[in-house]
Amino acid sequence: KINALSDSNPDIIKRLRTHHCVLLAKNNTGRVNLYSMISDSHLKYFFKKPRIPKSLLMKHREGILVGSACVSGELFEALLEERGDEAVAGIADFYDYLEIQPRDNNRFLLESPRMQERYPQIRTEEDLLDLNRRIVKLGEQLGKPVVATGDVHFMDPEDGIYRDIIQDGLGMADEDPAPLYLRTTENMLQEFSYL
Repeated sequence: KINALSDSNPDIIKRLRTHHCVLLAKNNTGRVNLYSMISDSHLKYFFKKPRIPKSLLMKHREGILVGSACVSGELFEALLEERGDEAVAGIADFYDYLEIQPRDNNRFLLESPRMQERYPQIRTEEDLLDLNRRIVKLGEQLGKPVVATGDVHFMDPEDGIYRDIIQDGLGMADEDPAPLYLRTTENMLQEFSYL
């Protein structure tokens, strides 16, 4: 009964730990459900940023495709924290598709002293590639599509300066800029040729 109290209490939910995910509307029902969740995330569960609790997502999941997202996603985090295979598979099973991203997007795991301390098992570029390989293997085991995405935040490499300015304004100046620009299909094929 105590757990049920937190399910419906926005003041508790909006202070819980968050993870990234990707929500795509696949039809008109999904579009309406997505708009409903976006409204609630801003009006009911907002805390520093808009939030969508999993319970709300489950309630409005019809017509929505849920992707596992980037390094800030629940699945990638579970892999970094070296949770057991069963726990990782349980997390992956929640998603409609799994995402892998270019190694440069996650290079900060190798370069940031804070990340090196937090995840000492990630030391080489091969370790980064192995994370993507594990996600691909999970997709095969669970029968889920695995999508190579770029986590695109801007069009061209030179546009990264604008994101740097925004991050600096948010107090994130110590983070090295990631190359989150739009890549061509050819670039993506070259990037993921190791798979």
